[in-house]
Amino acid sequence: MLTELSLQKFIDVTAGSDPVPGGGSISALAGTLSAALTHMVAGLTIGKKKYLEVEDEMKTIAEKTAEIQALLYKAIDRDSEAYNVVFDAFKLPKETEEEKAKRSEAIQEATKVAAEVPMEVAEMAFSLIPYIKAVVAKGNQNAVTDGCVAMLCCRTAVLGALLNVRINLGSIKDLDFVKEYEARAKKMEDAISDIEKEILETTYRTI
Repeated sequence: MLTELSLQKFIDVTAGSDPVPGGGSISALAGTLSAALTHMVAGLTIGKKKYLEVEDEMKTIAEKTAEIQALLYKAIDRDSEAYNVVFDAFKLPKETEEEKAKRSEAIQEATKVAAEVPMEVAEMAFSLIPYIKAVVAKGNQNAVTDGCVAMLCCRTAVLGALLNVRINLGSIKDLDFVKEYEARAKKMEDAISDIEKEILETTYRTI
């Protein structure tokens, strides 16, 4: 499993000639780091007299971001596993018409999963935004830049995962599925850059 590798080994495997881990797993990693940084800033705020009035909010943020972090961490492997399922489907026999039909169905189902996993990554990463906004605006100001970096990682996670969604949608024949996923993707794509700009501006005003 990718998540069991040392950091150096993970980097080496990513730089290797195999297609996994690829952009999907790296997007999930970026989301994991975003959640971890947001959790850190909340933790650096809790227990400080200067921030007593937001302590309960920061405790909630710490709890929620820990949950999201754990899910995104698991998605690092899930994304690569989804790719492997697609790859295996393409290797199914196709000598007879029956085999061709089964292979085609398997490819379609596997490709849907390969779109579903990065969509979940994008939506989980996107769900971090209210927490990132809160720690940047109200958290320990000595760590405001850490909160901003959390947003930069969040944007990478969202847009990177959605690129993986879109490349898989191009091979899916279920038009209702494609339409739904395109709409979900566009909603996040349209919002994320403006949100990042807002958080950057808040950070620059603080430092």
